Amino acid sequence: MDNQTSVAEFLLLEFSKVRELQILHFFIFLVLYLAAAMGNLLVVSAVAFDHHLHTPMYFFLMNLAILDLGTVSVIMPKSMVNSLLKTRLITYSGCVAQTFLFIFFAGSDFFVLTVMAYDRYVAICNPLQYELIMNRNACVQMIASVWVSGLLYGLLHAGGTFATPFCSNTVNQFFCEIPPLLEVSCSKQYHPEMFVILISILIVSGCFIFVIITYIQIFMAVLRIPSVHGRRKAFSTCLPHFIVFSTFVLTSFTSHLRPTSVKPSYIDFVFTIMYSTVPPILNPVVYSMRNKDIKVALSKLFHLN
Repeated sequence: MDNQTSVAEFLLLEFSKVRELQILHFFIFLVLYLAAAMGNLLVVSAVAFDHHLHTPMYFFLMNLAILDLGTVSVIMPKSMVNSLLKTRLITYSGCVAQTFLFIFFAGSDFFVLTVMAYDRYVAICNPLQYELIMNRNACVQMIASVWVSGLLYGLLHAGGTFATPFCSNTVNQFFCEIPPLLEVSCSKQYHPEMFVILISILIVSGCFIFVIITYIQIFMAVLRIPSVHGRRKAFSTCLPHFIVFSTFVLTSFTSHLRPTSVKPSYIDFVFTIMYSTVPPILNPVVYSMRNKDIKVALSKLFHLN
């Protein structure tokens, strides 16, 4: 496929040529997808239908759940269908859409996690001013900025990735991810997407440093809480948040910055799974299901009380 300018379709990574393993892949992804979908839908339902949860923290949690649901819905069903139908195909337009939507949802997810860290900082380090700072208009503006930033982020990456022709249509990943797409691009040097990735690294690094500084100040404030129970409660809330956020950032960085291989690599596959599907599954558990208010709201929603 020399200097291919009209690629009609791409071939995604095949989990296995053995039919039994393809079926196993389908069921594993189905279980993971249902777990992510159900967990995030429960969070959205609990916050939407319980007016007691109409606060900044739960407003951000609901948006995080919507974004997580979008992230897994963009990449996992297509991979499951391909395994079930014994095919690897995805159309060119489907690949463009998948790249754009995944970056849009994943990027917005990252930005809303950054906003949530700031929300926790204000709540713990400046509680007397919390309602004034995190008022309704401020929260709406923050979330609007998150979604608009994610949209622009997705457009830039999709535009940069597909700006040049492809010399092969074989994508060594289970969805249209940017590094394997760049690997089959005819223009290996001075690729437009390289500039976008550089800008992205600077933005993500800045947000990551901001979150680290924020959590350091949060932990220092928590250590000053005189009550042992209060310190334990604050740590049990903030520490898992920071761990999930760090895992998301570090695995995505590793996946995008490590040299891509021409042949399929299960290491690349594992790193991609770690940042693309694990956080949407863990976020409802870490951020919400351990929360007493969410449990009460779900009990009311399903009339369990």
